[in-house]
Amino acid sequence: QVVESGGGLAEPGGSLRLSCVASGFPFHISEMSWIRQAPGKKLEWVAEINGGGYNTFYSAAVKGRFTISRDNAKNTVYLQLNMLQIEDTAMYYCIVGRARTPTPPSSPGTQVTVSS
Repeated sequence: QVVESGGGLAEPGGSLRLSCVASGFPFHISEMSWIRQAPGKKLEWVAEINGGGYNTFYSAAVKGRFTISRDNAKNTVYLQLNMLQIEDTAMYYCIVGRARTPTPPSSPGTQVTVSS
């Protein structure tokens, strides 16, 4: 089970930090991913991190602006969103495992809205 938080309203160029608290599985050895879905668009893979936290991968759309990290002691994965753009407006979901071709998530997600 995962529960996301940290979304909200930000201005273009602003920042937000998303959190995802996990439970019920061996978090410290699990790859974790973030995906998002903008209004009227398909699910989109955003970022991925390995269990140890030393390998990270990003989609071209967010590379250089977003940072994925994790704290295994807290069973938490983070997504730092910097230099936000209006196009980043979406519901963001935390996924256990890889999600390069995402399927509909079961978690509630957290809404990020970028607007001036």
